[in-house]
Amino acid sequence: MSGGHAWLTRWVRPPVRLVATAIAAALLGACAHHAGSSPAHAGTSLPLNGVVVGLDPGHNGRNWSDPSYIDRLVWNGREKEACDTTGTATNGGYPESQFNWDVAVDARHILEALGARVVLTRASNDSVGPCITTRALLLDRARVRVAVDIHADGGPPTGRGFAILVPVADRWNHRVVVPSRRFARDLRSTFRSVAGMPWSTYDGIDAIQPRDDLAGLNLTTVPKVLIECGNMRNATDAAMLASPAFQRHAARAIALAVAAFLGRRVR
Repeated sequence: MSGGHAWLTRWVRPPVRLVATAIAAALLGACAHHAGSSPAHAGTSLPLNGVVVGLDPGHNGRNWSDPSYIDRLVWNGREKEACDTTGTATNGGYPESQFNWDVAVDARHILEALGARVVLTRASNDSVGPCITTRALLLDRARVRVAVDIHADGGPPTGRGFAILVPVADRWNHRVVVPSRRFARDLRSTFRSVAGMPWSTYDGIDAIQPRDDLAGLNLTTVPKVLIECGNMRNATDAAMLASPAFQRHAARAIALAVAAFLGRRVR
């Protein structure tokens, strides 16, 4: 492990199951990494050719089944927090972990069609973990150009809209705080115009909120944001979030923001 990730050596000694999950995620990323040189892209000039993009669909569909694992404490760069959580859900029972996964898969397909190589932090929605610290390490080691943590919020029932969480400078992320905030502005623009979700009425200022308590943002060494795509506890937002059409629009908004951030023109 590189010296820059001494936090992982010091605080995270993953059990066999976590190692297997991390390896699976790494292998999935490696397969996506090689997609850019596949015959489908050979000889073409796609907007995102040669770009590696990281997508972290939050939580996992079976986190509920192993509380002793997801509740174990890890170091998030500032303090200890739980390895992961189950995430939230709509009042109708649609889980955030499934939403996050569906949007990530849609976004992967769009980004790959634009020539990008995509690294995911988990391989499915029917497993446990990996821990938030492992997710950060996977994306950092993959040398992605930009990354998005995909989530949906469990906010107040009267609150609506999406919010983008951005890192606050610390030991590991200080070089990418400014570009992360620039990426946040790009994503804010595309998400409202393409996905049609309004800015959050309860989180952040103009839909952007600095956070220093999240491992994915504290430990990143690449430009990264976390997007809460809407509020699952609000009936209007929940209906949108559960819609496959909205999920495809959300995925396209993420892909367009990546292209805008990198200065690549996409029609």
